[in-house]
Amino acid sequence: MGDLLLQSLLSVLEIKNILFMTVGVSLGIIFGAIPGLTATMGVAVLLPITFGMEATTGLLFLLGIYCGGIYGASIPAILIRTPGSPASAAIIDDGDMLVKKGMTAKALHVTVFASACAGIISTLILLFVAPQLAQFALKFGPTEYFAIALFGLTMIAAVSAESIVKGVIMGALGMLASTIGMDPITGSARFTFGNINMLGGIALIPALVGMFAISEILIRSQNAHVKLQGKENKIKERPTPIKKMVKYWRAIVKSSFIGTFIGMIPGTGAPLASFISYNEARRSSKNKKEYGKGSLEGIAAGEAGNNGVTGATLIPLLTLGIPGDTVTAILLGALLIQGLNPGPQLFTNHADVMYAIMVGLLVINIIMFIQGRLAARLFVKVTSIPMNILIPILITLCFVGAFAVNNSVFDAKVMLVFGAIGFMMSKLGFPIIPMLLGIVLGPIAEPNLRKALINSNGNWLVFFTDPISLVFMILAIATFFMPLIKTYFSNKSKSPV
Repeated sequence: MGDLLLQSLLSVLEIKNILFMTVGVSLGIIFGAIPGLTATMGVAVLLPITFGMEATTGLLFLLGIYCGGIYGASIPAILIRTPGSPASAAIIDDGDMLVKKGMTAKALHVTVFASACAGIISTLILLFVAPQLAQFALKFGPTEYFAIALFGLTMIAAVSAESIVKGVIMGALGMLASTIGMDPITGSARFTFGNINMLGGIALIPALVGMFAISEILIRSQNAHVKLQGKENKIKERPTPIKKMVKYWRAIVKSSFIGTFIGMIPGTGAPLASFISYNEARRSSKNKKEYGKGSLEGIAAGEAGNNGVTGATLIPLLTLGIPGDTVTAILLGALLIQGLNPGPQLFTNHADVMYAIMVGLLVINIIMFIQGRLAARLFVKVTSIPMNILIPILITLCFVGAFAVNNSVFDAKVMLVFGAIGFMMSKLGFPIIPMLLGIVLGPIAEPNLRKALINSNGNWLVFFTDPISLVFMILAIATFFMPLIKTYFSNKSKSPV
């Protein structure tokens, strides 16, 4: 195996491969950083470019776009409180507060450091224990999927510390929105009101752009004559030393493993990994009160969980031929176009290409780290742009991003509706993130709940008889009630005797 790894490294370090990986990462960051455009869209749009390339070069180019896009989504989440993808929503509060404190560059440096570390860790796991983890992932059925989705939904209590009731209300609204469209079991239309555009359900990206970008634009437009943030950010600030970022290693490593675990399970995705990682880091942190108020550790945890998914989604794809998410579904097509049939024989028949891909992923994350460090100074300049200039640019990008998802004007209308909802709810003091969680996890929770009950003839105990689902059910119950218990005892201790 040592000779094969060395041969793969030499192949990856060829000039043309380095060039395409570098360009791929740059393009991915651009796609990820524009609200509405995603890593998935970047890989899909640029896939045809690889048709005439060698298999290794083409796949490394696409993986560069993938990794760069996942990281790039965190940039607008920090700078303008607008996540480029649902997974980056976990860090918007901390990112926003750090920008207001004039620590934008430091936040960006920690983000790319955590992203690269998580990508490397998940790739090493892919490299050495992929077959074993793939067999474990196959054990997940409807009961396990529902249990893990329910565990994700309990994050609503964790991210709604100021008012759990308001958080639950917003989560319920999000889950209600996720039921719009075709019933996943019976195929009947639900809440479409005769509009054929709604049969496919509410598109996630337009809803995301509306809830965060449009609502934030409406809020900030009330002060359009001022700059993006009040406190000056140092554009010429030196890059944060690596030794100062290494102190967050516990949060990064733990979140990377959480992201890898979630990512290897087909159909779960980065948003679930990001929110679970963030919440687990806060739960075990010595500085819990800093989370949501400008915690660099929180940003590191959220982005490590997010990027830990990148290598993990390839585990079921390469070993079993099962794509873990939409990006790997496109990568499956890329593999087939190159004459590579995913499955157990892939590592035997095309070992040179497979190990080059995995070694290349390590190099891609290093390239991403270098680019992110160098470009941070450029990104910081966004905070010095007056809002009356920035708002028209953001509105244009939002409409382009929402329309580009399905080339549909209806999606732009969805964006505006959710923008109005986000704006009104923010003004009333309702948190927006729980609604996003409901929209993201509803399509996982509902069909798997119904399938599990159908398979068990309506026996609800089925979720407590399977070992894997039992673990997640216990975690879900504990996570949901822990904030309530802490609030109760905190209020009790403050009340006069």
